[in-house]
Amino acid sequence: MLQLASDGRERTIRDGMDAIARSMNLSKESLEEKLPSGVQTRFYNRFGWALTYLRRAGLLESPKRGFFCITDRGREVLKENPSRIDLNYLKRFPEIEEFRKGENNQNDAAETDSTTVETDQTPEEIIEAGYKSLNRELAAELLDRIKECPPDFFERLVVDLLVRMGYGGSRADAGRAIGRSGDDGVDGIIKEDRLGLDAVYIQAKRWESNVGRPQLQAFAGSLEGNRARKGVMITTSRFSQDAVEYIGRIEKRIVLIDGNLLAALMIEHGVGVSPVAEYTICRIDNDYFEQGE
Repeated sequence: MLQLASDGRERTIRDGMDAIARSMNLSKESLEEKLPSGVQTRFYNRFGWALTYLRRAGLLESPKRGFFCITDRGREVLKENPSRIDLNYLKRFPEIEEFRKGENNQNDAAETDSTTVETDQTPEEIIEAGYKSLNRELAAELLDRIKECPPDFFERLVVDLLVRMGYGGSRADAGRAIGRSGDDGVDGIIKEDRLGLDAVYIQAKRWESNVGRPQLQAFAGSLEGNRARKGVMITTSRFSQDAVEYIGRIEKRIVLIDGNLLAALMIEHGVGVSPVAEYTICRIDNDYFEQGE
């Protein structure tokens, strides 16, 4: 960004983004890649934070809204020809230290600043990486708790999850439809939607060992016997590669939910978990400020 701005021209943010994308030979796929939240592209996010840090360090400035250009300090940095400009490099400028720490909380921020200054990620990426890490730990704990519970609890869990996902109609309807065989878990037929336009055959196995092809073949046979076209097999363990390949070759539509996906769905739909904290990330509302122009 400093090299782009070195000619002294004032550029719009959009022009700067386009020029840098061309100079880095970024593909359309790279430019369209989004953060895990799906709200913003990774390129836009990183460009925005690079611009923020360079402006806070006094290497770039905004002569007017939506524009940026280089400063005398920025030209001096370019003359040094550093091999890399990152947060460690920018720490030499007191404005960055004030921005990073906050004037009212310098001591606390100083203790945590060293844990983030080494990373190449933007703050949003750091938050989302932390969120993913917490969810991975939570998912592992969920599976451990499920395996400790009796089979009838697993039956109730499956009912609760399917109802939260929109299957089975009411919980009472779903509860009556599931839990017929006692196959160390759950077997039954459930409504695909509240109107009951189609049915889905459910089998769940609270296993430690992998579910293999023989179990999937037996399940496919059960579908045939019930004249069902769709099925879902849920397990607390994993499916063998043989089983996955077998499902891809047969005519019946069978969805496999292993332990990892089961835990992820429980977290997503709030089954067996409760929120601890929420963090709202805000951005400038340009429409609001344009009213005063």
